[in-house]
Amino acid sequence: MSLLPVAEALARILAAVPGPVEAETVKLADAAGRTLAADVPALRTQPPFLTSAMDGYAVRAADAGQVPARLRLIGTSAAGHGFAGRLGPGEAVRIFTGAPVPEGADAILIQENATAAGEHVVADEPVAAGRFLRPAGLDFREGDTLLTAGDALSARKLALAAAGGHPTLSLRRRPRVAVLATGDELVRPGEPARWDQIVASNSLAVAALAREAGAEIIDLDIAGDSMEALDGAIGRAVAAQADLLVTLGGASVGDHDLVQAALRKAGMELGFWKVALRPGKPLMHGRLGRMLVVGLPGNPVSAIVCGLLFVVPAIRALLGDPRAGADRSEPALLGRDMPANDQRQDYLRARLDTAPDRLPVATAENRQDSSMLAVLGQSEALLIRPPHAPAAQTGEPCRIIRLDRRLL
Repeated sequence: MSLLPVAEALARILAAVPGPVEAETVKLADAAGRTLAADVPALRTQPPFLTSAMDGYAVRAADAGQVPARLRLIGTSAAGHGFAGRLGPGEAVRIFTGAPVPEGADAILIQENATAAGEHVVADEPVAAGRFLRPAGLDFREGDTLLTAGDALSARKLALAAAGGHPTLSLRRRPRVAVLATGDELVRPGEPARWDQIVASNSLAVAALAREAGAEIIDLDIAGDSMEALDGAIGRAVAAQADLLVTLGGASVGDHDLVQAALRKAGMELGFWKVALRPGKPLMHGRLGRMLVVGLPGNPVSAIVCGLLFVVPAIRALLGDPRAGADRSEPALLGRDMPANDQRQDYLRARLDTAPDRLPVATAENRQDSSMLAVLGQSEALLIRPPHAPAAQTGEPCRIIRLDRRLL
């Protein structure tokens, strides 16, 4: 099987998604980070009435066009306690930010430009009609679409839904993502390890990526290098009705790489298992019934990079996000000379030098071994080198994916 370009590999994974997971109704207070299953219309107009944008006095501009102008105070309008009367000639109402503007008023005399005088107020500066007023519907009107299906609910989007009058929202349930680490060499963090074993870190990292993307995690623990152990773990993923099974390691065809064989035995239809990227060439994809399968490489950096590139978009597609496959890269400048590239797309760990008046400068780390988590942990971005890219010099344009930027 030839090496598949990265873009085609992602397209095939997304095309295999059977459709968005089901919707459920969730209280707004519990909706943070969740994904909308339907558009959210405004159930009310905001603001619902003409309001003051400043503290001061509601006046008629005609009464305060020439100063000093002495106006009679007839009441107060505060947020939640509006003045119910009508403003007549030569009158003013004390008003506060966000309060309803009384009928008859057409401007706000801000308190900095006024002098209180008992039952009167004196305008020290002229006032223009319409000044410091917020008309009804300035923010949005009833029926306007506030949010769209596929949006992930950040704090600001939750605030918008609340302002639009929604106590609950229709959200996609969290896709069930089963994570399976494989290999006799792995032990859990904190467990004693033999001299020929290592601590399993990939599964924790990939589970964290999946959770941030909106998934519910099914931890299948560690399966040893035996068909019996793998059959049992795959069976548990199927029994749990996982939407996506992510395996870590063992997806190639070496003597100890049994994951692909176990999945085929369980009925998996293989899509592909070699991609033209570095790190992460032995990436596997298939379907087991309705369950998607993505087999990530065993090397830690490869697993995390491929998790970002393929697992996160698959989860977003399961959530009905129309931007699931969108390009997350951004422009940058090279921080050092780069050699010509081969047929694989490189994702080099890099540090960034940023300034507000220019593009970030991305400098690839000298050590790019896919086993080195310390380098990845200290990096701020992945520097993308396309297949067959020619040699490039310091300062030339490039593309990066920031590692510290939130996924949603």
